[in-house]
Amino acid sequence: MTEQATGAHHPQPRARGAAPHSAHPAERVTGAQSLIRSLEAVGADTVFGIPGGAILPAYDPLMDSIKVRHILVRHEQGAGHAATGYAQATGKVGVCMATSGPGATNLVTPIADAHMDSVPLVAITGQVASKAIGTDAFQEADICGITMPITKHNFLVTNADEIPKTIAEAFHIASTGRPGPVLVDIAKDALQNQTVFSWPPQADLPGYRPVTKPHAKQIREAARLINEAKRPVLYVGGGVMKARATTELRILAELTGAPVTTTLMALGSFPDSHPQHVGMPGMHGAVSAVTALQKADLIVALGARFDDRVTGRLDTFAPYAKIVHADIDPAEISKNRTADVPIVGDAREVLADLIVAVQAEHESGHKGDYSDWWKQLNSWRDTYPLGYDLPEDGSLSPQQVIERIGELAPDHTLFAAGVGQHQMWASQYIKYEKPNTWFNSGGAGTMGYAVPAAMGAKAGVPSATVWAIDGDGCFQMTNQELVTCALNNIPIKVAIINNGALGMVRQWQSLFYNQRYSNTVLHAGDTNAGQGSHTGASKTPTAGTRIPDFVKLSEAMGCVGLRCDDPADLDAVIAKANSINDRPVVVDFIVHEDAMVWPMVAAGTSNDEIMAARDVRPDFGDAADD
Repeated sequence: MTEQATGAHHPQPRARGAAPHSAHPAERVTGAQSLIRSLEAVGADTVFGIPGGAILPAYDPLMDSIKVRHILVRHEQGAGHAATGYAQATGKVGVCMATSGPGATNLVTPIADAHMDSVPLVAITGQVASKAIGTDAFQEADICGITMPITKHNFLVTNADEIPKTIAEAFHIASTGRPGPVLVDIAKDALQNQTVFSWPPQADLPGYRPVTKPHAKQIREAARLINEAKRPVLYVGGGVMKARATTELRILAELTGAPVTTTLMALGSFPDSHPQHVGMPGMHGAVSAVTALQKADLIVALGARFDDRVTGRLDTFAPYAKIVHADIDPAEISKNRTADVPIVGDAREVLADLIVAVQAEHESGHKGDYSDWWKQLNSWRDTYPLGYDLPEDGSLSPQQVIERIGELAPDHTLFAAGVGQHQMWASQYIKYEKPNTWFNSGGAGTMGYAVPAAMGAKAGVPSATVWAIDGDGCFQMTNQELVTCALNNIPIKVAIINNGALGMVRQWQSLFYNQRYSNTVLHAGDTNAGQGSHTGASKTPTAGTRIPDFVKLSEAMGCVGLRCDDPADLDAVIAKANSINDRPVVVDFIVHEDAMVWPMVAAGTSNDEIMAARDVRPDFGDAADD
């Protein structure tokens, strides 16, 4: 398995802000020119943004740069999510730019999203002139204060001389250790004033020393526990993907023979088709994966954080298991679940050392026997596989649509998903065999993520086919970025899973609110369209009753618009979308509105209460005897 699924390998920015190539001699420039030259020097090649008063000085020299491509988005939120998609697809730092005040605050959501999902991002914002800071000047906002809880670090620059050093440090912080967003807020007068530009600057981060090498004693103890366990599980999180450690993961898994479960943020880090892969854990995870963690006697967590969507009710999670927890962020160790063996280090180095330690255990005659465990796991997989029923009225099944998109997609296709039912179906019914091919908003759960993230991924890896799997609710939040795609030759493909409702919220109303569909209906043509129906199952509305008409809307934005509401046409419509590569394509799939995501663990309940389908609650009994 290759580390990079598509495109050429992109190295991380050099530590301590060092220039990747030759250094620039010192010369007099404006702060704005210094900013653009600094971006060129750290290797930034794409910036997503919108100009405005405070950041305007930077846009003049940006026009002359032959190394940095600026993509003019239609909303700052789109710029932030596009930078995230770019970073996830390429492994490089994503860059977005906005002006002060509302421009900067519109970046808050994508910054929070990148923070939750550990995405390397540098957000550059203009600020009012330094003498006006704190006076409530026009378009002033304390964006450093606002984003302090959701950035890895942020900077306020009021001196033009500090710009190169700050940019070098920002890229270094964003891309090393646990990746994350860094904000650089630059006062307008700092951009306008004269300064001396030289590169590389002398970066100074005395308090920033990420630990990457794990402690040898902890590694040996982890290897011992793996070989002594009878029911181990490798619980793999997004940190393995961030560390480009998927090759090492596969080696360790096959060396130990232990089952592997990959979280929503780690799909593709271990092939879905591998016989040791037991599925995705969590609220809508596979029964085999959720139950494997519940019944395990050892969980080896690699770059995962025991978040509530995986653990369910925390005090009931994996009651029989000892915990080996490896993470590059020491703050995550024992935050939610106490670790018996805490390991701080980069996932790639942790896995490499674990491989050596497990091999040493094997050579000394200690090797785990998991044969009984696999009999149980295979029984769960066979008894409770993922699956869905086709609608009785002959309408499109959303699961079938997403499954066929995955099956008909060209090799190395990248998939970005919004948030909700379609996100879960895309995680369940598309097979992810390679890393860095699946992007979604995991921690923040941000509606409107898919279209701009797909745009950023396509801008970063133009040779790849990129599908955005979106819902009609999510799509109506950020679809204006299709104009950006059309005007900038970024031909993404968008599948709107159009059930006429806020699907996941409607599912909860069906299950927990007595089928009272308050304010979840999105389509017109229903007398209850504003408040929702109080009845049970309802026939899927036709395309003609829906506002907006997504085909016409897409065509108005310079895209090819297609619609599919008949299962007999499904493959042909998907094939047509795949064949169009000179413009963005949007396919409006009219699907049945009563489809639900199964399995499901209701929020606040124990994973032991997982439901494989409506009224189907497996009884797994107690854990196997040790």
